[in-house]
Amino acid sequence: MKDLTIRLDALDPQAGAALRVITYFDDLLAHNAGIQAIVRAAAVLSAGPAALVDEARQVRLRVDEAGRLGEPAAAPDPAWPSVPVGSGGGLLWLEQSGPPRPVDAMVLERAAAAAAAVLDRTRGRRDSVPYDQASTEILLDPASPREARTAALRRLRLPETAQVRAVARADGKALVQLVSAAPDPSARAGVGPAGGVADLPASWAAARLALRLTAEGTPDDPGPRIVHADQSGALMVLAAAVGPATPPIADVVALEHAVRSAPWMAATLDAVATSASVRSAAAALRVHHSTLQERIAHAGRLLGWSVDDPAGRLRLHLALVLRRLHRAASAM
Repeated sequence: MKDLTIRLDALDPQAGAALRVITYFDDLLAHNAGIQAIVRAAAVLSAGPAALVDEARQVRLRVDEAGRLGEPAAAPDPAWPSVPVGSGGGLLWLEQSGPPRPVDAMVLERAAAAAAAVLDRTRGRRDSVPYDQASTEILLDPASPREARTAALRRLRLPETAQVRAVARADGKALVQLVSAAPDPSARAGVGPAGGVADLPASWAAARLALRLTAEGTPDDPGPRIVHADQSGALMVLAAAVGPATPPIADVVALEHAVRSAPWMAATLDAVATSASVRSAAAALRVHHSTLQERIAHAGRLLGWSVDDPAGRLRLHLALVLRRLHRAASAM
């Protein structure tokens, strides 16, 4: 390999430099180098500071060109070259200004691949937060004193800089979740907006509202089992306004009457309200589009308004959401 590098240098200095970078990182991996050695190699080979941040796995590392450790910036300068590390939200960057050099791109690519391999081997993916109801409730309570919150973070093994969100589940469980984690698809839940640890009380309040917009996902109660508050827009206003004592409007009464008329009615109306077209709704329901057209006409007669046009479908969608909220008021 050394002879090949020398010959490449003579023919094409850039190709020779790229081969040296590849060989360097391959050699580090072959000798089970740690994450500091990977970032240090990136700094030395690029002749400038390099940094790696992976909040999900609690890695914050900066090494200058002399190999000295330090604390990385909160976020890289947009002008610095950077590359994601794996799929867990990590980022590796070089503190280089000026026109990008071909060797820097190679250093970033090989260092990121090596860092992902080392992190998967030594730390795995840390997408989940240990479940501790008492500690979680402290973080979600806006009245919790700072000392209690700090202790709760320590018990949950969360850094103060973690990006997190609150999750309210239909089974009553409250969770704190790293933003790199996906909600459990088997659990009905409302998901609050992402933010810092200090934002968890607000995220929790939004998650509880979002939970009221969820459904069982059954033919009788069709709809989403997981609702993200930051993707729900004005529906969150409805969720806040409609409570257990709110009387149902005429559209919801008509909707309940229609749903009781046939076992397929609720799922059909939900598909019509949420699909881009009648054909896509028919595909989702696995019925012929002519069959769905007949169902739509029948539903319109029962509801008292047509769902064949955008205004009628919007009215139907809102009635379905309100029905969900009324059902949630009595069930949660």
